Amino acid sequence: MDEKKTARLGGRTWAALLIFGLFGQIAWVIENMYFNVFLYNTISGDTAMIAAMVGWSAATATVTTLVMGALSDALGRRKAFIVAGYLLWGVSIAVFALVRVDGAAAAYASSAYGAAVLVVVLDCVMTFFGSTANDAAFNAWVTDVTCEGNRGRTETVLSVMPLIAMLVVFGALDGLTQSGNWPLFFLIVGAVTSLGGLLGLFFLREPETLQRAEGNYFANILYGLRPAVVKANPMLYLSLCALGVYCMSQQVYMPYLIIYIQRFLGITDYTFLLAGVLIVSSAVSVALGRAVDRRGKLRSLRLALPAGVAGLVLMYFARGQWFVLGAGVVMLGGGMLISACCNGLIRDYTPAGMAGRFQGIRILFQVLIPMVTGPYLGVLAIRSTGMTYEDLGVVKEVPTPGIFLMAAAILLLLWAVVALMARRTRGEGAR
Repeated sequence: MDEKKTARLGGRTWAALLIFGLFGQIAWVIENMYFNVFLYNTISGDTAMIAAMVGWSAATATVTTLVMGALSDALGRRKAFIVAGYLLWGVSIAVFALVRVDGAAAAYASSAYGAAVLVVVLDCVMTFFGSTANDAAFNAWVTDVTCEGNRGRTETVLSVMPLIAMLVVFGALDGLTQSGNWPLFFLIVGAVTSLGGLLGLFFLREPETLQRAEGNYFANILYGLRPAVVKANPMLYLSLCALGVYCMSQQVYMPYLIIYIQRFLGITDYTFLLAGVLIVSSAVSVALGRAVDRRGKLRSLRLALPAGVAGLVLMYFARGQWFVLGAGVVMLGGGMLISACCNGLIRDYTPAGMAGRFQGIRILFQVLIPMVTGPYLGVLAIRSTGMTYEDLGVVKEVPTPGIFLMAAAILLLLWAVVALMARRTRGEGAR
């Protein structure tokens, strides 16, 4: 079968990519951004509590993906994990509609801290189902059904899914959160996520080449952490490091982004602003997908990196809506290309037939390490200014522009990783 033919993805495969890519990212938007806002606005204004929730969720995601990714390899099945996972993922989100802050606080020694702990626990439950369905099974399925010739296009499309998801949530549902109608908000998002599982029954097919993994299941859970495996796959782990640096940079500001727009910039009606940023940056990223396949992922990564850093620096200075819009397009557009290139390289260098067992390693670099470091670095940048305000007797910290400079400084570390990758690929052709 020639390369051009293998590089084509059928309509049913694209439909599954778009359905699970979008619906899953809608759920992750809630987990990554709106749970933070829910906690901040209704329970605790302590940004360290937000960082703690992000960290526990990241740990849950990593362990879940290691265990369930290896299990999907062992059983030679992806579809059942994806369909059942999305159905239960939606239910776990809808459960948040039952949370009554006053009642929860009373049950836990009448303390806001107790209510915050309840939210963190429920967040970890939701993360278990989400990581099983999306991080472990769906991402392994994507690796199974794609090849080097189409991963640039595939990854640029998947990289814009988080932004399209944010656009959908901001445009259709953000009004519910601003009016305090959190129960209806969680019920709607939960229903949409479960709908993805139902659609999977019709659109999703098991990869033709997928075979049951050999070897001991429990040994395969930690397969990617073996020194011998790392030594045998240096470019895979350098690609994972590159993704880890980018995600750490992103996690410095992302958990606080909506709060920053509301409280520091004073923009309460931010739907138009965010819509403009998301639409333009997504369009740019998708348009460049074929160029990534044509030029090579590593070369494209070297071009996208300066744009990502420049966007973060511009965000530090941006104040007015138009300035913020332009800076946001550069920041997110560059970031999506960086993410697409890194993820494409990871899929290229993943050993054949082992996609499931390597998803946990990917989450270790993409989620755990960034989410237990980035948000706390963001807290350092926020607290260095000491900006606060009082809301109903509660003193709350205000995120400040320093989070973007901190993020830019971390993203600059990616140059070192890219240089190592370029040195290893020199003479054999960059991917």
